[in-house]
Amino acid sequence: MGISRDNDVNQPRTRVERVSDCDLVVSRAFDAPARLMWEAWTRAELFRTWWAPESFRLNLRACEMDVRVGGRYRLVFLHEGSTMEFFGTYLEVVPHSRLVWTNEEGGGQTVTTVTFEETAGRTRLVVRNRYPSKEALEADGSTDALPDSLDQLATLLAGLVSGTVTR
Repeated sequence: MGISRDNDVNQPRTRVERVSDCDLVVSRAFDAPARLMWEAWTRAELFRTWWAPESFRLNLRACEMDVRVGGRYRLVFLHEGSTMEFFGTYLEVVPHSRLVWTNEEGGGQTVTTVTFEETAGRTRLVVRNRYPSKEALEADGSTDALPDSLDQLATLLAGLVSGTVTR
């Protein structure tokens, strides 16, 4: 299953591919260097500005990130009067290049790998989610939100590159 999504002629394409029963890959290129992408993924004050898609009407109430091997993260969302909590542990942290973490809130354990590949000031982002089962992948609605979140990330990065958003 490969889905390409173009929201706007000026927006790069977000590609969502189910590459196996348990693996989903989302990729997109951004007009920003890997160091800025890294900051957007690892600094809570930046991460919280783009991660929760506005179209899903989620309010990110708490965002805690201890980005180091063995460090933990915790995200708490408010949606229609109830809270949802997501948490896990960082397994790999390679600055400006690679992040790997667990998603421990559901049954089983999903592992997310994010890579940043920079070429000439442009960065290709690849997010790989490995689910514990086919059923877990099919039940996870959060990946439907990722294209919207990446649109918001593109907006943040444009501001960081132009200097209109401070770090």
